[in-house]
Order: sequence, then C-alpha cells, then structure tokens
Amino acid sequence: MLTISQAEEQAARLVAAACQAGADAADVVFVQGQSQDISVRLGQLEDVGRSEGAEIGLRLFIGHRSASVSSSDFSKEALDALVERAVAMAREAPEDRWAGLAPKELLMQGTAPEIESDDGKEIAPAVLRELALKAEDAARSVDGITNSEGASASAGRTIFALATSEGFTRGSSSSSYGCSACVIAGQGVNMQRDYDFHATRYFEDLDAAELIGTRAAERTIARLNPTRIDSGQMPIIFDPRVGSGFLSYLIQGISGGAITRKTSFLLDSLGKPVFNEGITIKEDPWRKRGIASRAFDGEGLPTKPNNIIDKGRLNGWLLDSAAARQLGMTPTGHARRGVGGPPSTGTANLYLEAGKVTPEELMSDIKLGIYVTEMIGSGVNMITGDYSRGASGFIIRDGQLAEPVAEITVAGNLKDIFMQMVPANDLRFRRGTEVPTLRVDGLMVAGQ
Repeated sequence: MLTISQAEEQAARLVAAACQAGADAADVVFVQGQSQDISVRLGQLEDVGRSEGAEIGLRLFIGHRSASVSSSDFSKEALDALVERAVAMAREAPEDRWAGLAPKELLMQGTAPEIESDDGKEIAPAVLRELALKAEDAARSVDGITNSEGASASAGRTIFALATSEGFTRGSSSSSYGCSACVIAGQGVNMQRDYDFHATRYFEDLDAAELIGTRAAERTIARLNPTRIDSGQMPIIFDPRVGSGFLSYLIQGISGGAITRKTSFLLDSLGKPVFNEGITIKEDPWRKRGIASRAFDGEGLPTKPNNIIDKGRLNGWLLDSAAARQLGMTPTGHARRGVGGPPSTGTANLYLEAGKVTPEELMSDIKLGIYVTEMIGSGVNMITGDYSRGASGFIIRDGQLAEPVAEITVAGNLKDIFMQMVPANDLRFRRGTEVPTLRVDGLMVAGQ
C-alpha cells in the first residue's frame, strides 16, 4: 500500500493535471484499501477472502459546469485520458451555480487532531481463523443452540487522501477489525436466529471472541417461542441496537440536500425544539479510536465536536459547500466524499447523551409495553415523518421483561417520537452512531 504522503502526492498531481487541461477548479479523492476475512461454520473453515485495491476520483469545474470521473488504472496514459474525458464532460454538463469547492479561507489549517485511527498492526490469517472458531464454539456450546450460520473475523486498512486546487492536500490512514457470530436455536418452523458483532479501530480493543459468541447464543435462545400481542397504544423501549436508527432519520432530515430540496419533515425546525429538553445529541469526530473519527471532512474543512441538538433544540443544518451557498449559510464540515460524484453529508461519532436512570428503572412503571430488539423494513416517510416498521422483541409486563414477541408493527410520527423520547444511562461507544436504551410512550402497536 502507499504511504499517506504518497497518496497525497498522487491526488495533488491529478489536481494539477486537471487545471493544466483547462479546469477552473478541481479536487481529487484517492482511496486505497486492503482487507482479509475468515469465515467458519460448524467448526470448519468456510471461506477465506482477501482484497486489495485503489481508486482515484476527479471532480473538476469549468465555470459553473462540472464532471466527476474515476479510475483504478494509475498509469500516466490512463490518468491523462481521465482528465481529458472529465474536461469534455464538464463542457457539456448543465450549469449549477451552487456547485464548487469549499472556500479557501475555511479549509483546515495547522496540525490535525490526533484521533488514533490506525494501530499499524498486520494480523495473520491464522489469528483471524482462531477468533472466528472461538466465537462459533462459544455460541454452539450454549444449551439450546441447534445450528450455526457461522462466525467470521476480519482485518483491514484504508489510506485516504484529498487534494483541491485551493491548496488543500491531506491524507489519513485507518485500521479496522471485526468479529461476529450468528447461530440458530429451535427446530423447523420454530427456529430463531440472532447474532452479535464487534468492530474496532485497534485490534487490542476488540471484544473477546468467546464473549461475542456467547452473546449471540443468548440473544438467539431468548427469542424462542414468540407470542403475539393485541393491538393498541403502549410504551415502547428501544434497545440501543435499534434505537440508533432514530438518529439516522434526524440526520437525513437536517442534511443540506433535504433542506434545499424541501423534502424534510424538519424543514421549519431550525433553532426550534425538536426533542424534549432532556435530550442532547452530540458529535465527537475527534474521539480517539472512534469508528467514525476524522480530522477533516470530504471537502477539506476541519471537523469539530459540537451539539447538534442542545437540550432539545436544533442548532443547525448539516451543510456541504453547495447546500450552504444555496441557503446563504456557511458549510459546517459535514461533507462526505467517495471517488465518484459530488459530496453528500454525514456525521462522525454521533451520540445521544445518556440519561440518569437504568434501563430497568426506565421500564419499571410500564404495565404493558414492548421492548424492541429488532426492526424490519423501511417504512419511514422523510417528508411527513410518518413512521411504521415491523418489529420483534419482548413483552414488558408490570415493569419486567416477559415472553418474546414477533410479527408486530410499531407506528407513529418522528416528530412525536422525538418529543417523547427518554434515555437510560447505559450509553456505550461501539459504533459510529450510538444511543442508550430509549423509551417512547404512546406509539401504536399492530399485533393480532
């Protein structure tokens, strides 16, 4: 693989070539990755995968016209042809007066924050195989497990570089490790499956494989013999594994693209209460070893920790440069880039602050409700906020988890859900978007 400095040089050279060919402005994204994945099933090696590749993406502007092209061929002839093709495409493209690079004065300057995104380790395939075997063995050793869909362990590394004709050139590297297990309990039509996984930036932070396997088995067995529940309005507790989806809907609703297109249920919510006062939602892109940490965004703007929701109130939109120009605002450092196409928006290490009560206390006064552990389908209207998704989990009776439940639908409106949301105190930082256990009262449950 290239070093970070070599990746930066590769990107900067292509920017220079684009400008020499007639582009008024250009930016280049370089991505190189390598990964290996070992899968086992029923104690036997099932699959060994290894991949390595690199790709470079060029976006250039001629006036208000632009084009984006990409290539995995890094020969001089191929890159010269890439530039020539992009220039020709841009000259024929429709004008977009909002498109363009990030303003030079807003680009990241100085030393980047140390986010510890790469541990520099090379993990042997034999080590990954042993992790996968341990995870599956631990899961299969739990009484009640009848079959396995397998376990896997993976390791990877990514080199990223961004260069722009405004003088920005930066790169980064990140490592990633993962382990998962998925098993089956029961027989015939009564079979149930569940899983567990863990992913980290540093190999030393990865949960023990045996723990991952045991959790997968325990979750699977707990789902056996699900019942149905009568339809009605009731409190719902959302497990952190599924509750984080609500933050994804929030981010979609406040992204610059949705606001400029006027396709968001939060269109008129800037500066207003969106959640109740007990809710604060933060972003920490500088968290060391964070899964989604980054020092700069996809346009070269610096990232920074911030409160997206502060005591229930929406502080601002998430804007790339094009959306910011259209709205007459300033870009916020939330641009994301791939090698093809214009930037999109996204967050880095988003989380909802923990509450003050335990999950057990959060549900202690519920006479009849649902503890949701899995959501199915994508029945969410981002224009109206209407929410309706299939779910499964456990019935709550008199404040305690009771029998498993399946084949239900949970429905409401995201505006009401946000206002009713109450967090527990069990927040853990394991993914790029995190929430503690959440309670939402007054949702409709369609059962039998």
